[in-house]
Amino acid sequence: MREQAGTATRQLELPAEARVGDVWAALGLGDEPPGLLYAVNREYAGRERGLADGDEVALIPPVSGGGFRLSEAPLSLDAVVDEVRSDEAGAIATFIGTTRVHSRGRTVTHLEYEAYQGMAEDVMAQIAEGLKGRYELCAVAIHHRVGRVGIGEPSVVIAVSAPHRQDALAACKDAIDALKETVPLWKKEVYAGGEEWIGRGS
Repeated sequence: MREQAGTATRQLELPAEARVGDVWAALGLGDEPPGLLYAVNREYAGRERGLADGDEVALIPPVSGGGFRLSEAPLSLDAVVDEVRSDEAGAIATFIGTTRVHSRGRTVTHLEYEAYQGMAEDVMAQIAEGLKGRYELCAVAIHHRVGRVGIGEPSVVIAVSAPHRQDALAACKDAIDALKETVPLWKKEVYAGGEEWIGRGS
């Protein structure tokens, strides 16, 4: 959508009674895409929410998804694990998502990730709080790359510590599933002869 609009931000003058759902039409970008979500001042918001002067409205396309950090530098598994170490932990489960060379029948040269910074980290923290409500955990850490990510490089690293391994393993799986569905991160696959933005759950 940023590429279609030709800019990442735009100021709009809307009627006093404007609601979140009025923003797309005001942008003049054609039909509203299916699955579009909105955030107002870095919190998800419904289409019927009223808007006030100075509100920041973000358009969230379907997303691809301790410390909750976006990084342009290569990720370190050791650094993420260190953030969840605890004397109370009997297990630390980890997940590393890496860039593969073949996807959807095409050869990938690299990935490019974009994020709604600030909100992305907040949603990661919310995921962790939800996991702690369902499992007995010590700590959760999630680091995600932004910018260019080469073949074989980690794009996301997650670590979960818990007194017992079953909670650590289950929470680690739930963490990556939730990240892919809810965190405002977007992935572009770049091929030898083209590129494509990849949608939710990828």
